[in-house]
Amino acid sequence: MTPAADDPRTRAALSGYRAGALRWLAGGLIAVVLAVLLAGAAVAISRDAGRPLPLAGLLVVVLVFVGGVAAVAGAGALLRAHRWFRALRTVPWQTGVLRMAGPAVLSFEPEGYDELDPTADPVRLRLASTAVWRTRAVQQLHDAVVRAAPVGSREWVLTADGVPTVYGARAVRRH
Repeated sequence: MTPAADDPRTRAALSGYRAGALRWLAGGLIAVVLAVLLAGAAVAISRDAGRPLPLAGLLVVVLVFVGGVAAVAGAGALLRAHRWFRALRTVPWQTGVLRMAGPAVLSFEPEGYDELDPTADPVRLRLASTAVWRTRAVQQLHDAVVRAAPVGSREWVLTADGVPTVYGARAVRRH
């Protein structure tokens, strides 16, 4: 049993995920810094001109809000990547076919899965990301052979050859 984290493709996919997280974090922090600089500049200009700058306050608030959300999303993705890497050091990849049942509803059929066997069940998953571009990228993997691994009690990570990142999904509870 070779842990998934030992695979160079896994390291590359996790690096791609981390790079995206760092872009979100850095972009958010830059937006907040720009908001602070804009606020200082707006105060100085309005003091010199004797009247306030129109929409400067609204722009500062928007930059702080959007920047804060982006920074939190990036930090969360970095933590998630670290947690996934830690989990992938203990479990191997399982290969199988990925089926799409809806926009973010997945079914992972591990190698050896027999759909005619009444006791065999695929792993039913729901894509964790709500980003449209990530959902569409996973939809492109319909009927493709992918690698998947459990990284928690109800959380899975999946990737495929030629895919520069990993995708997170949650196991759907059976009713």
